[in-house]
Parts: sequence; C-alpha cells; structure tokens
Amino acid sequence: MSRKSQVKFWKPGADQPGSHLKEERKSEDNVESTIVVYNPLRNLTIDQQRLKLPVFQHRNNILYLVEKYQTVVIIGETGCGKSTQIPQYLLEAGWAKEGHIIGVTQPRRVAAVSVCTRIAEERGCLLGEEVGYLIRFDDCTDPTNTRVKFLTDGMLITEIMQDPLLSKYSIVMLDEAHERSLNTDVIMGLLRKIQKKRQDLRLIVTSATLNAEEIQEFFNTNETNNPENDTAAILTIEGREYPVDIHYTIDPVPNYLKSSVETVMKIHLTEKPGDVLVFLTGQDEVQKVVDMLIEEARKLPKDKQKLQILPMYGSLPASEQMRVFSRTPQNTRKVVVATNIAETSITINGIVYIVDAGFVKIKAYNPKTGLESLVIVPVSQASANQRAGRAGRVRAGKAYRLYTEKDFDALATTAVPEMQRSDMAPVVLKLKALGIANIVRFNFVSPPPAQNLVRGLELLFALGALDDNGNLTALGQHMAEFPLPPMFAKMLLVSGDYECSEEALTVTAMTQIQNVFVTPSSQKIKADKARRKFSVEEGDHISLINVYEAFLKFGKNSRWCHEYFLNYKGLCRAVEIRNQLKRMLMKFKIPLISCGENVEAIRRCITAGFFANAAKLHYTGEYRTVRDDQTLHIHPTSVLFPEIPPKWVVFNEVVQTSKYFMRDVTVIKPEWLCELAPHFYQFGTEKELAAKRFKPG
Repeated sequence: MSRKSQVKFWKPGADQPGSHLKEERKSEDNVESTIVVYNPLRNLTIDQQRLKLPVFQHRNNILYLVEKYQTVVIIGETGCGKSTQIPQYLLEAGWAKEGHIIGVTQPRRVAAVSVCTRIAEERGCLLGEEVGYLIRFDDCTDPTNTRVKFLTDGMLITEIMQDPLLSKYSIVMLDEAHERSLNTDVIMGLLRKIQKKRQDLRLIVTSATLNAEEIQEFFNTNETNNPENDTAAILTIEGREYPVDIHYTIDPVPNYLKSSVETVMKIHLTEKPGDVLVFLTGQDEVQKVVDMLIEEARKLPKDKQKLQILPMYGSLPASEQMRVFSRTPQNTRKVVVATNIAETSITINGIVYIVDAGFVKIKAYNPKTGLESLVIVPVSQASANQRAGRAGRVRAGKAYRLYTEKDFDALATTAVPEMQRSDMAPVVLKLKALGIANIVRFNFVSPPPAQNLVRGLELLFALGALDDNGNLTALGQHMAEFPLPPMFAKMLLVSGDYECSEEALTVTAMTQIQNVFVTPSSQKIKADKARRKFSVEEGDHISLINVYEAFLKFGKNSRWCHEYFLNYKGLCRAVEIRNQLKRMLMKFKIPLISCGENVEAIRRCITAGFFANAAKLHYTGEYRTVRDDQTLHIHPTSVLFPEIPPKWVVFNEVVQTSKYFMRDVTVIKPEWLCELAPHFYQFGTEKELAAKRFKPG
C-alpha cells in the first residue's frame, strides 16, 4: 500500500480538512513528546496503581451509599477502575464475611475471565480461590473459599434458579449494565423481586453510559415524597484521564473494511508509537481485515517499526483472547482488530488510536416471521463515544471514525435494549422455571413487545415445555436447566427416544463452537478440499459429527487439525462442552445410546428440536420458511452449498448480510414435520387441532 491513503479525515475545529495529520499534538504538559512508555503506571507497584485510579477518591462514598441504600447506580467513565476496584473495596469492608459471596456479573465471557484474573493478580491469590469466575461450561471457583465470584449474567439466572433468594450473596454488582443485554434486564427484574424479600441484599449497577435516573426509579421503592426514604442512589465517577481527538472522514467511505486497513497503515506510517484498536462488526470481518493487514505489513521496509496484528471476538479460544492483553514487544506496534466486545467489556493497555467503522452486529427478532437474525446496523452515539474513550486510557489519543460528522449527528442516542428485539422463548422458559406464572405482569425495565411474548409462548407450547394453560411441564423444567436455547435442550432431552443421544451431544457441542473449519485466505482451495472430506449430503450437523469422531480417532492431534484446516482449540473446547452436557443427560437419566450408521435417527431427533426452523425449496430456487413463507438462502459456508439443493431442511440460525442466510442446515423429510409438529404448522384435522389448541393462562 502506498503512503497516500484514500481515506481523508478532518478534525472538527481544524483550520482545514486534513491539516491535523501534519501537526504534532502539543498539550500543556507536552504529553506525547515526554511519554515514551505506553502505560504510565508500569513502574508502580500494584497497590500504588490502585491508589492512582479515579475510583479510589470515591471509595468511602461508595461504601457509605452501599451501607445506606439497597441499590446504588454508579456511572463510571471508561478507565476509572470501577470493574476491578469496587469488588475489592466491598471485600475489604467485610461484605464477604460469614460465608457470604460478592457476585459480579459481566455480559461477556471474556470480560468475566479477564477482570477476574486481574483482581486475583492484584490480591496475590490463585485464580479460583478467593476470587473466581463461573461462565457457561467453565467453573473456576472453590465452593468454600471463593468470596468474589464473577459470572456472566446468564449464569446468575441459573444461580437464582438453584437458590431463588440468592441466600449466599450479600451483594450483587451488575457491571456494564448499559449494554442492556437480554439476561441483564431479566436479572434486574428478578433482583427487584428478591430485594422485597431480602432487605439486606445490596445491588450495585455500574455502567459507563447508562440512563441512571431510569434505573434508580426502577429500583426505588420509596412511595413517599420524602427523599430520606429513597432506597436507590446515584454516584458519578469521572474516569477519562487524557483527552481524545475525534476525526471524521470528509466523505462517506464506500468500503469500511478496506478503509479500516488504509487508516491503520496511515497511522502506522505517520503517527507516534502507540497501539491501535479497530472496531468491526463480526468474526468474519475481523478475520478478513487481519489477513489484509498481515499482507500490508509484509510490504513494510525492514527498518520500519513492526506490526503485531491480533484478532479479538467472543468465540475466539480463551488462550488466543489473552494474547491481546500481553505487553507489546519493543519496536512493535500492536493492532487489535475486534468486535464490540472491546467496547466496554475489556480494557487493553497501550491503546492510543481507535479506528471505528461505525457499525455493530446485533440480534434482531421479527415476530411476524418468527426469525431471529444477526443484522449489521449503525452504532449509537453512546457506543461511538464509548469506543473513542478507549484511546484516552494511557495518554492523549486519537479516534478515527470512518463516517462523517453529519452521519454521527444522525445516529440514535442509545441502542435499543436487547429485550425489545429478541426471541422471548428462552426468557419465558427461565421465568416460568423460577415460578413466575404471569409473565405479562413481570417488572421489565424495558417491556418487550406483546407479539414477541406471544411467539415465545407458542414455540414453548409446541416444544412441549408448556401445557394448555401455559404452565411449565416436567420436560420444560428440565429444558430450563440446560445452559442452552430451548430448541437444543429439547433435542437433547428427546434424543434417548430416538436412540441417538451420543450423536445429539456431539451436534450440540460442535454447534457451540464458531468456525470449526479454518479457511486461510492464501489456501482457500486446499481448505475447501479438506472440508469436503468430512461433508455428507445429509447436511452440516452430520458433517460436524464426522469431524468430531475423526478428531477423537486421531488422538486429538493438533498437527492433524492443521493438516485438515480444523480449529484445534475449538475442537478441544467442544470435547469439554460435550462432557458437561453428557453429565446433565445422565442426571436426567437419559440413556446414552449411539445410532451408529442410522443417520435418519439423528436427523429425526434434530427435527424434533428445530421443527420451528423448517424451510422448503421454492420453484424460484430460493427457500421459504414453512410457517411464514419467509425467503431464505443456504449460507456459502454450508456443506450443502452449492450442491443440488434439497427440498426440505431445518436450520439453527439466520444471518442477514446481503440476504437472509441459513446456517447449520440439515436435510429432512416433510412427513417428519406432520408427525412432530402438527399443531405448530396446523397439520391435521380441525377436530385434532381443537383438542390440542393452546390456551395461554
């Protein structure tokens, strides 16, 4: 790439567009010319570093408010230290005495692990002893010694199912609550109910960009006009220590992936030392930009500073995720290409430059079609500001936005809560399992649309999780205990009836791993040939079984995985997940049987769980969902693409890019739908359907 980039930026208030690129930033204390070390706290001891954080000045205020109020809402700007320090302040103040636990939730697995690891390091204890974490399929805690427990918000719901009043917990801290994930909103509603029974349970809600007044009003049970009787309070902590210059493009960019690469290279060639963080929407985009940057880095002169390019996304193996936190080697600039996981959930030291594509991938549920798809949408202003704040952690930084200032002004102020754009079936199932009979009267911070609730109830009834009156069945109770979506849980629980529980376990474990197949950009043809060796005409799920069994047959060999372009660490993770799910099936006394060569048995079992995601081939060559006639296409990564398309299929999920694509597809027979889901698809006589009609209670 040439030194002249096609992306032109300007900073609001600059003399002319692009003039800031030629100027050296000079602040009052001459930060950039004097600071050579990226982390100004590097040479201090851990205790000294803790005292330097902005949150330390508010330590006594936080402890006082927690003592006085049931709920404390803390708005802490990026970098103030709220995630790592507040749990330690509570521990030091004695909130974990007499066997009590301080619970801290994070919306993402990597955040729970990384923050927990940092606190264990600061306290000088082994990870999993005094400080531990509990995430899906990974428990790193000690039942007797752990006093501070980090959990994903989904795992806290599981804890509430086992202990409805959270009797072991003295304080629950909801961190990064502004993300308003589905489970975070459910937890807030549940904790409000729990606090009525447990006056001693304290709740801390922390965030960087949260509507604090809305949350305070939600938890405040004061019905008088006397503020002295308030049960919730708000505290604001300033956090950003260094200024951040915001730069916008002069004109809209036609391709933000290419523009991201150009901007990174421009930063590398013209700006002072400092690491770069690039925000993109998903794993595919991250890998594509990483490959493009590696190609550009190879063209750099040998005397130039080196580039260390690292990906960062939620499904990346933990060991790979941890690489982004390691110290950057000398004479090297680290470039982290990440999804919005790096927006708030984690903090990477050394970041001075931000490249923001301005988009994010979110779940969106359409109640009319019953499809939940991943869609790419513009970020909100709050998210854009949060991303820019990542550049001001260690010294004055710069944020390059790949959109115009006019486009920024047109963005929504905040994102729509996930509760209002999600399939409600998993939420309804969990709430029913917790004994909440009337879902409509449950206190949601942001109530979901009625249509979403109705579709969720219909699906659960069709799966057999609810009876005619909307009450939880025995099957539904077991489904709720699985840390899986309802369709997967149903498939596992009925797998014994189809005598294919071993294969059902494999399918479930393998689909929890994204990108089992690795496709390097320079070896696409070889990777495709290797993948074809595992592919079968029955579809993706059966192909995944072949991959798993071959992995075990060759002794879980990493060299074999490399030869066949398979994700070795992902497959190792699938083995762990499968073992945990196997223990759960044994708990429910499901017989562990293999169907052997009887592939039809596992396909019928998959259909029993995923009949709601059935599609048939239309004469136009497209697929249409059986229930709502929604147009779909087979994803290019499927083993069924571009083969002769089968007439009937079921799928795991829908991804929306240029079209609606089905992922993880299996070929089925239409008569299975008549047998397994006559009511859901209105098959059968009117008399038969009337006998099975669902009456929501």
